[in-house]
Amino acid sequence: MDTATHDLPTLFAQLGLDNSDAAIEDFIHQYAGTLKDSMHLHQAPFWNDSQARFLADAIREDADWAEAVDSLSALLRH
Repeated sequence: MDTATHDLPTLFAQLGLDNSDAAIEDFIHQYAGTLKDSMHLHQAPFWNDSQARFLADAIREDADWAEAVDSLSALLRH
């Protein structure tokens, strides 16, 4: 049984990013509004290939990470 937490800070850590509250807030402020309505999160230009592939796979496979990925996408669109 997988008991790992799949929240926003853990997603940032999985992506190799600083997952402190301040770093997450800074990331969201830096990139908020950069996603076009028709753009999927993994298509954003600020991801490296590995990060983009992880995000795309999480959604495509409806993985445990999908909810955190959706939350990040929503935060970046507002």
